[in-house]
Amino acid sequence: MRNTLLSLALILPILLSSCSSGKKAYEQGDYYSAVLKSVNRLRKNPKHKKSKEALRNSYPLALQTLEQNANTALTTNQQYKFKLALQSYEAINRLYREIQASPGARKVIHKPKNYFDKVAELKQKAAEESYAIGLELLSHNTREDAKQAFFNFQDANNFVPDYKEVREKMAEAKFIATLKVIVEQIPVPTLYSLSANFFQDKIEEYLHTQYHSNQFVRFYTQQEADAEELQYVDQYLRLQFDDFTVGETHIERNTETVTRDSVVVGTATLDDGSKVYVYNTVSAKITINRKEVISRGLFSMRVFDSNSNAVLTHRKFTGEFVWFSQWGSFNGDERALTDEELKICEASEVPPPQPQFLFIEFTKPIYSQLTNAVNGFYRNY
Repeated sequence: MRNTLLSLALILPILLSSCSSGKKAYEQGDYYSAVLKSVNRLRKNPKHKKSKEALRNSYPLALQTLEQNANTALTTNQQYKFKLALQSYEAINRLYREIQASPGARKVIHKPKNYFDKVAELKQKAAEESYAIGLELLSHNTREDAKQAFFNFQDANNFVPDYKEVREKMAEAKFIATLKVIVEQIPVPTLYSLSANFFQDKIEEYLHTQYHSNQFVRFYTQQEADAEELQYVDQYLRLQFDDFTVGETHIERNTETVTRDSVVVGTATLDDGSKVYVYNTVSAKITINRKEVISRGLFSMRVFDSNSNAVLTHRKFTGEFVWFSQWGSFNGDERALTDEELKICEASEVPPPQPQFLFIEFTKPIYSQLTNAVNGFYRNY
């Protein structure tokens, strides 16, 4: 199991240091963060008194804590003793570099300490340590141990690039750790094969190039598995339409009488000869036709264990797309119509899109649901 406690202990204060003062961090016992925050403040304002005080008080304590951590690691039989010690010394070296880069901080801490001489030696030992642990884990020949072996080889390569045969071992561990899944996409009727192929190609593209939720899962087509001569696969991911309808058409016709009050219908001459507008209620009989073309589908995702053929998950997703067209006519006074009603009456019946377009549209929400389900299911493998 990878030891990350110290890494988190070092990284978390750095993150917190951006939003809290050096003095506050010092008072909370977060000496490492207090140093970084104070140095950063002094870089902007070399005369900042509180930051000077916080730096003067926190640096010796931060140094003492990190040195104790390193010494403790080196004098015990911890599995990652050299890695842990290296992390502490690198943290001390970071404090050294930060102080040296801040004139205001250098006036407070005149001789910051560094362990540059120890880091090179410890990197070699940490690489050897992680490499040996990786070999031991890899010999267990299980997915979970291979994962941990991969991370150990990765650490070894970070400590000493191209250490021994670390790149080959990383590749070997990655292959054993990777869940191998063959994707089976069931064909649809020939009439919709063009659009179905487009949809299925999007799924293939996602699984092969856009899926990044888990680096230890790889999706294969059967052809890819055969080409690589895989000795075994772990799962089968079967994708198919259980049912779909394209172009289900409904036409509705609605006729009603509409009116509008206080419409100017003319003028009148008063006794004194002046003219005034005459208002009245106008009406019209309007007929609106609405054609709806509905396309929908039900899609299944099943995952089978390759050894037992047991169903590990079975999810269903629905998608629907409704295309519509409206046109109409009226008798009477057009001033009784709203702008929208008048626009509809000026329109003509429009033919629906081709079935291929309708198929693609109703699969869009299915694609979104499917990719979310794949991410969720395989995230923890």
